[in-house]
Amino acid sequence: MAMLDRVRGEFIDIVEWLDDSRDTIVWRFPRYHNEIKMGARLVVRESQVAVFVNEGTIADAFGPGTHILHTQNLPVLSTLKGWKYGFESPFKAEVYFVNTRQFTDLKWGTQNPVIVRDPEFGMVRLRAYGAYALRISDARRFLTELVGTNPDFRSDEVSGYLQQLIVSRLTSALATAHVSLLDMAAHQEAIGAQLTEVLAEQLAPMGLRIPTVIVQNISVPPEVEQALDRRTQMGIIGDLQRYTTFQTANAIEDAARNPGAAGLGTGLGAGLLFGQRLGGAMEEKPVQPPPLPVTPQWYVGADGRQQGPFDVGTLTGQVNAGAVTRQTLVWRAGMAQWAQAADVPELAPLFAHTPPPMPR
Repeated sequence: MAMLDRVRGEFIDIVEWLDDSRDTIVWRFPRYHNEIKMGARLVVRESQVAVFVNEGTIADAFGPGTHILHTQNLPVLSTLKGWKYGFESPFKAEVYFVNTRQFTDLKWGTQNPVIVRDPEFGMVRLRAYGAYALRISDARRFLTELVGTNPDFRSDEVSGYLQQLIVSRLTSALATAHVSLLDMAAHQEAIGAQLTEVLAEQLAPMGLRIPTVIVQNISVPPEVEQALDRRTQMGIIGDLQRYTTFQTANAIEDAARNPGAAGLGTGLGAGLLFGQRLGGAMEEKPVQPPPLPVTPQWYVGADGRQQGPFDVGTLTGQVNAGAVTRQTLVWRAGMAQWAQAADVPELAPLFAHTPPPMPR
């Protein structure tokens, strides 16, 4: 009986993998020295692919379901083993279970700033980080290109390479997006979609696919953030008078919360100041033009009689008509006494084209 148990233990009749981890991508069935019994059951669960490898050569692959192993559904392995006529003896082969589910919440980020040309700010340095998802698209290629003979291949063994690949493609994605720094937050989803499309072509030969790249944040250096904050503050403040009134109102509210006498005095003083400013702001005084200039009025002495007053325009007409001459006496408010018109500097230009009297 013990002999039969020992012989029975040398044959494997159930091949399956119950994944108790969250990061294992490939797991090799621990056959050791045992042989797989022809007619054994192969249990492949959803999001799994079982691949048979014979002496380093990939043979047959099985998708989800329960499979009874025999020469008819192992055509490649049967050819490699040289089986003919339905040979049913136990055999040795390596069985790799490949996890095809989507591995999510893998992180990526820029260790060093990425320099891009911004249409508004010129050359800027950007940092970015986010997450991505990973999935095996071709189990055969993945085993050949990346896994090799590794019996337990986990996501962290490929995540470093993928993170570097995403960051290297990020520069071109930001450069070709033609989006200003101020609008970049609204286009993060589009940038992630562009990264996903670019990475698909490069990862396909490895049997890998990144279905999703999420850009969670794009940031600038602290000094650039401070400059943007100052620019934003100036845009928000706008009217300095209104901003001062708003600050004064806040000071009154803070002073009202202080029960001390000093706080009361400060609150009253701030309240008076606020009332003055608020009253001045609420009084909408109409804009008045300046007063019109005062036109001097002139008096003329002719034929022993005082005539006037005349403005400059009327006086000019009398000069042109000959009624007022250079020797005519004139006076206006502010003069000490009567004087000849030609001797008054303000009226001298009126006689510029009038010849002087003929000599006697």
